[in-house]
Formats: sequence, structure tokens, C-alpha cells
Amino acid sequence: MIEDKKYSVEPGVLYLVSTPIGNLRDITLRALDVLQQVDAIAAEDTRTSKILLQHYSVNTPMVSYHDFNKEKMTPRLIDKLEQNQSIAVISDAGTPGISDPAFYLVREAIKKSIRIESVPGATAFVPALILSGLPTDRFIFEGFLPPKKGRQTRLQALIKEPRTIIFYESPYRVVKTLRDLHDTLGNRRAVIVREISKKFEQVIRGELDDLVSASNAFTLKGEFVILIEGMTREQKKQSLKRAARE
Repeated sequence: MIEDKKYSVEPGVLYLVSTPIGNLRDITLRALDVLQQVDAIAAEDTRTSKILLQHYSVNTPMVSYHDFNKEKMTPRLIDKLEQNQSIAVISDAGTPGISDPAFYLVREAIKKSIRIESVPGATAFVPALILSGLPTDRFIFEGFLPPKKGRQTRLQALIKEPRTIIFYESPYRVVKTLRDLHDTLGNRRAVIVREISKKFEQVIRGELDDLVSASNAFTLKGEFVILIEGMTREQKKQSLKRAARE
């Protein structure tokens, strides 16, 4: 059995710490150990993270690290790590590096041979996948679709994808995305999962045309995970027949 004792951070290490995606109790003991001991926490949104840290009486200084300042902040954080300071990176919610700028810091840390540790925990797309009822043995995670440029190119590339397809989407674009998915991929089984682990968690299952029709009644609040059935053998056969006729 692994000994259960307080985890101790080490100097000059970059820690990628997963935080709750909704319910504040969905955090690991090791994550709390790290957040309490590091020299600084690089947070995607310090206002959001402050709620979590105050809840667990974590008083570690925070700095902002997000998409709009990553070019400026990455070298500063690398300098601190090279000066033997320990830094934890956290996102708004979930696992850093998944659809957030932590990737850039990790890449630079690797170039500088800085040690990196991942502190695993919550992430949105895995619970959404196992709740969906769609095949879980093979899947592809696409993150957020581009709002405009490159959007159709990405969608077109997924038409023949046989694996379950997973997207993140904001409440402002979820209706448009459902329509675009229906128009490009055709009518397939689909699932929307909203507000995972929160009081108003919602799972909506059906086919894409059903979800598009019902989209006006959605509560457009919180982050959405959209899951789409991959192209089935029957759909592939029909596609080949259409291509042959054309």
C-alpha cells in the first residue's frame, strides 16, 4: 500500500494542478498540499480561483496567466522556476493544458529542462463521455471549434471520423454549433452535458435534429460539452453509395 502522508513540493518544479469543474469538493488532497506550499500560483482567472483558494484557506500568492498575457508572462514564470521557485498552474476549472494556455508554459519549461509534474483530477470531457451513452472505447477530443476562420474546414475533416467526437462550447455559440454539426455531419446521435457536478447538471440525449429543434429551450448558462456519434458502418455505406451515384 502506498503511504498516505502530506505531499511535499520541491523547488524549481512546475506543477500542473487540476481543480474542480463545479463542486468544490472535487479536489484531491495532493492538489491542496501543492497549492498550499508552492511559491506562486499562476491562475487563468484569479477572481474565479480566489473562491476555491479561500474555501480551502490557501493563502499562496497568485498571478494571472491567460491567453491574453501568455507571451509576456511565460518568460517571467520560467525565470522564477530557474531561480528555484516552485509554481502551480491552475485553469478556471479542470485540468490545465486542456483548452487553456498552460500548454505554452509547459512547452517552454521542457525547452529549459525544467521539471514538470501533473497533479491529476477533474476534467469535463471524461465525465461527459461516460454519461453520454455513446461509445467510450475510442473517442476524439476537438476542444472549441474556431468561431469563424477555419470552422468549416475542421467540421469537414470530421465527416468520416468513426470515433465519438467531443467538443467544448460556450453558451453563446452552442446553438450555432449544433446547427453547423447537423448541417455538416448529418443527423447522428448526440448528447449535450451542461454544468457537470453542479446543482443544475443537465444531460440531454437525442439526435442532432432533435437537439437543434429543442435548442431554443436550453438554459444558455455555464460551459457545455457536446458529444457526437462517429460515422457508423451503415452511414459509411450510404456515403459510398451517394458518391458512386454522383
